[in-house]
Amino acid sequence: MSSSSAEIVTAARELLPELVAIRRELHQIPEVGLTLPQTQAVVLRELDGLPLEISTGTDTTSVVALLRGAHPGPTVLLRGDMDGLPVTEVNDLPYRATNGNMHACGHDLHTTGLIGAARLLSARRDQLHGSVIFMFQPGEEGYNGASVMLREGVLNATGETPIAAYALHVGPGPLGQVETKSGTILAGSSELEITVRGSGGHGSQPHTALDPVLPLAEITVALQSMVTRRFDVFDPVVISVTQLRAGDALNVIPEQATLGATVRTMSAETLEALPGMITDLAEGIARGYGCEADVTFTTQYIPTVNDDSEHAFAVEQIHQMYGEDSVTIKPHGIMGSEDFSFVLAEVPGAFMMVKCSPPEEDPATLAYNHSPHVLFDDSVLDRVAGILAQLAIARLAAA
Repeated sequence: MSSSSAEIVTAARELLPELVAIRRELHQIPEVGLTLPQTQAVVLRELDGLPLEISTGTDTTSVVALLRGAHPGPTVLLRGDMDGLPVTEVNDLPYRATNGNMHACGHDLHTTGLIGAARLLSARRDQLHGSVIFMFQPGEEGYNGASVMLREGVLNATGETPIAAYALHVGPGPLGQVETKSGTILAGSSELEITVRGSGGHGSQPHTALDPVLPLAEITVALQSMVTRRFDVFDPVVISVTQLRAGDALNVIPEQATLGATVRTMSAETLEALPGMITDLAEGIARGYGCEADVTFTTQYIPTVNDDSEHAFAVEQIHQMYGEDSVTIKPHGIMGSEDFSFVLAEVPGAFMMVKCSPPEEDPATLAYNHSPHVLFDDSVLDRVAGILAQLAIARLAAA
């Protein structure tokens, strides 16, 4: 372990009791979406007094804190998302949420970890050869708050684009273990809606109508076959049809029928090709039944792609801090999605998972992110804060 990384590890551990208190306060007040006034107030309070230039968002309750190092140099960005989910917590914790929402994805730990990194780096401002942007982001859970902050100019806080961007995300698993991979680590997420239009009629006389339900059912099955026959298994696609809507009366053939689906893709090339393929498939099947099909394909988040060199740099730093066994390199990405993908599309960087289940939990029955039962051990906060701080110090020094 280098002297600088050892110092950060020690300082982060000393900061842990303060970070646990902040996290547990945030855990009690989860807010959803782009407007998080209580959360923003806590962040601003905890950053007060640090040598930071702070601005808040106009279209969202974001916080951008800029630390200018004592020496000239480039800029590095660190991200922590702040929003919760509309999930009612069932865990019997003294600090559990009671407002009907829940930090079921661990963003309270992300926010607190970024506060910790800001404190660690502010105390070492004289060592910094460049600047650090702390990106406190609302609206990751389906609201694309990252893109809102990009439009608000988070990448231009110093007048020049950062040379690197890093983010950590907690999840269930062995306490403190980091999981990551180079290249695509998380899928892109899109929404699909297909409406088949025919002509209604009496359920007893289907020959007098153009029934949209049958072609919609065939489209539902054909989507699964298309995925396995049109796309490389090593560039996977997942289409999960989760909604089917048609008529209301049992004896009435409806005018139209609609399906809704979530679509996950692991490459930009697949994401570009998929809408046209789905449209051709749906229109062709509908036409065979004398019907018409309307396809709406909406991309929410693009794939999250780790830059190879920045990923290798981050892994090296974590190895120096916590040992060679502290990082697990995943063989493939996962089908969850993240709007940090839009930051990584503009700036080379790395996104990594930090596991933090309580040690007494049974690994075989761990609840996953977004579950009302999920538990995160906040003793991991020194590691979250320490890794973010060390990445910024080391990356600026390397530049």
